[in-house]
Amino acid sequence: MQTIIKGLRAWCYTLAGSATLALLPTASTLAADDTRVNGYVENATYGRKDAALSKFRNTLQLELENNAGDVGIFSNVRFNSTLRGSYDGVYDLNDREYGEKAGGPIQLQGAPGGGFVPHGGGIAPPGTFLGFDTNQNPNDGMVVLGEHLHGQDNGVAFGVPVRPCDVDSRGCIDGYMDKTTNDLRFQEFNDRADFIREAYVDFDLNFDSGNILSTRLGKQQVIWGRTDLFRVLDVINPVDYSRNNIYDELEDIRIPMWILRTDYRMGPTEIFDGFAFDDLNFQLVWNFDKFRPNNLGQCGQPNVILDAGCFFRGMNNLWENGGTVANFAGATPAGGAATDFGPGQIGIREAHMPGWKLSNTQLGLKMEGVYGDLGFSLNALTYRSQMPTLRGGIPAENSFTGATGVWPGLIAFDIHFPRVNLVGGSVDYYSQGIDTVFRVETAYTTGEEFANTLRKELYSESDVLRYVVGADKNIAIPFLNEDNSFLFSGQIFGEQILDHEREQRAYGEAGIPNWEHNWTATLLMQGFYMNGRLTPKIITAHDIRAQATTIAPSVDWLVNDNFKLTLGGNFKVGTGSREFDDCRSCNPFDPFTQTPGVAGHQPGESAGLSGFEPLGRFKSGPIGMAQKEDEIQLTARYSF
Repeated sequence: MQTIIKGLRAWCYTLAGSATLALLPTASTLAADDTRVNGYVENATYGRKDAALSKFRNTLQLELENNAGDVGIFSNVRFNSTLRGSYDGVYDLNDREYGEKAGGPIQLQGAPGGGFVPHGGGIAPPGTFLGFDTNQNPNDGMVVLGEHLHGQDNGVAFGVPVRPCDVDSRGCIDGYMDKTTNDLRFQEFNDRADFIREAYVDFDLNFDSGNILSTRLGKQQVIWGRTDLFRVLDVINPVDYSRNNIYDELEDIRIPMWILRTDYRMGPTEIFDGFAFDDLNFQLVWNFDKFRPNNLGQCGQPNVILDAGCFFRGMNNLWENGGTVANFAGATPAGGAATDFGPGQIGIREAHMPGWKLSNTQLGLKMEGVYGDLGFSLNALTYRSQMPTLRGGIPAENSFTGATGVWPGLIAFDIHFPRVNLVGGSVDYYSQGIDTVFRVETAYTTGEEFANTLRKELYSESDVLRYVVGADKNIAIPFLNEDNSFLFSGQIFGEQILDHEREQRAYGEAGIPNWEHNWTATLLMQGFYMNGRLTPKIITAHDIRAQATTIAPSVDWLVNDNFKLTLGGNFKVGTGSREFDDCRSCNPFDPFTQTPGVAGHQPGESAGLSGFEPLGRFKSGPIGMAQKEDEIQLTARYSF
């Protein structure tokens, strides 16, 4: 079976490569008039409050396109390649914040009287299996989880190593979050050859009926969505959030994959007498590349969305080496004692990265059409979740007896990427009467998994409904600009977790930390001056349930046809960190871990004791978790 799987994988890549090579124009057909080469060089320099330099990225991108015309039975043959390489000097210029000198010794809350103890200074009573070797896990090169967002307020906290994995390997998860200094400096130059942004061939096959089978084969981005910032249908390619959180253009942060995309284009089509589409198209998408998750950012990078990479790294360090956890033993709302756990007792054990096999590829179908001023699509996709899931219920050592077993409610996990099925659709409509474009997009998924402290495995599955409603309109504001209108684009994103669970327990709520219903509203306002050479704009996004807002003003100045300067900022206001059940009161090692003040506390049953870490991040969302990341941003680009 393994031989067959390897053969299928090799066949897929061989098909992509050989088809591309076979359709490339030969030297005799290659002409300068048929080839276009362009690109840009860019420097992006960002400064962050309390961190100084947060980005000094220098980028070179080259784009090559060759139109080969007709080749055999195929027409409109075109080869496209995009290469991108970058060097981010922040890891050299600000290495005390993000590089090999980052972090240091830490103090954790939980000493008698509410004081602090150093990492390695928690309780480890004789006769138990608590305690760890500080030679293997020294008190250096670390930060306290979430310390940049909130203080240690009687909740869970532990040390997180932040130096690159070649400098400090603690907490680096093999095959998932294990980047070295050079991996961080030169992000595109890795074992997945990300410097090849695109390498595909387009070709058409014409039928006598006038219909066209149009195919694109190779490394590419496939765009299904009609929205910005947040994705609803546009989930075929994973996303690199480590570049600039959610704020870069999706075109720049999607991770291209090896994909076969083919469209059967029918053009104007009569469905029945008196009813015809102005355009009708059926699309098949097969992503046959090896699975890749979203890049959430590794702890120690400037952009770590939801601070998830820091939680993962700290938890893996606890599993591999043991460590001190603040406010843990005997915890109540007033706090608890800092506790030294041993290796293999709590934390994240490993990440199960799906290998290449046919069942791990993804397949999508789309029907799209146009009827008058109305455009629409119907979409279906089966894929692996690009977001990680933490599944409890793994074997671990009992901190008090030394026995190995599966303990209910124990905060010991493996990372998984479950299979997800999606159906959805989109509609856009241009209203001529009010000169406005309206957009609606929706997706219904099955198979997604969420943290859930009501379950003994600490996760559960739920169907999810996501949707977005948006409108785009040009509005004249004469006192600001007599010559050009301003573009206004508004969207509201909604998410409903259909199998949401949450209950009130003795010390607080327990269950799924994510909001059952949540909405995020965005607004873009953009003006045009100096014949379009000066473009000011402001983007705002507001997470309604988290009560967190980001405001991103910027000005683009096209100095000449080649050189552009962009000055901008990104500022957050509102509520940042939020608390939720942290499972200190889940009583995995009954009777040793029963929570004081909770009568009849059962094994694996949470009493709802809450803190900022780790699950409050899902209530805060990506905007709330970035409250301390205000930046001033300057970008210079020369295009050629």
